[in-house]
Amino acid sequence: MKQNLYNYILGIADNSLILGQRMGALTGHGPSLETDIACTNISLDLFGQVRSYYQYAAKVAGDKRTEDDIAMLRHEREYLNVLLVEQPDTDFAYTMGRQFLFDVYHFLFLTELQKSKDLTLSAIATKSLKEVSYHQRFSTDWIKRLGDGTEESNKRMQTAIDDLWTYTDELFHQTDADKEMVAEGIGVDVTTLKEAYYQKVADVLQESTLTIPESKYFQKGGKQGIHTEHMGYLLAELQYMQRAYPNMEW
Repeated sequence: MKQNLYNYILGIADNSLILGQRMGALTGHGPSLETDIACTNISLDLFGQVRSYYQYAAKVAGDKRTEDDIAMLRHEREYLNVLLVEQPDTDFAYTMGRQFLFDVYHFLFLTELQKSKDLTLSAIATKSLKEVSYHQRFSTDWIKRLGDGTEESNKRMQTAIDDLWTYTDELFHQTDADKEMVAEGIGVDVTTLKEAYYQKVADVLQESTLTIPESKYFQKGGKQGIHTEHMGYLLAELQYMQRAYPNMEW
């Protein structure tokens, strides 16, 4: 159970780490000062959540690894985030599309994780939910603004949603660690979130005058450590300081 709990924590935390890195890379590049600051704050929120998860993971591991080691010194195949969060910032529509598609899931997930028998995970979820509630409002507003905006913004937003859609189904796949934690009353059965997720997403897309993608082909692999070509470049940037100057601390 110990190894599965450790992997379960990583499966949650790695999503926020990688998405936080993506959003943090936008600092100074937002379309306006207010939006730039908002994206930076979302990144900081996610990294704050990540620290809580990795500190707990280090405690569960029970060896000499620290939160920094877990965050920065794993190889690509050891990260268990979904493919969605590692997709690049092709343009601002992709950034908001990626954020929105994850935020809807993240909010539903944390709402259920609050009920976990693991009091540490429950506490992290309760604290994080307040932040993720804002994240979801922010990204939802931008989906509506771009989708129901100009012809150009609608086209870009639709293209982003079409391209990112293929990564959404993986959110609801269960790993062996997921299944054991659900059986123990610790984890969330993500398969039960799927219907509510796609209904919420569909409602927002329709309100935004965007078309719900019809594609039935979905990509997966991130939860097993099999990532897209973008992940290696992201980790090279994320891990550079820690590997160049060993034993640094956040």
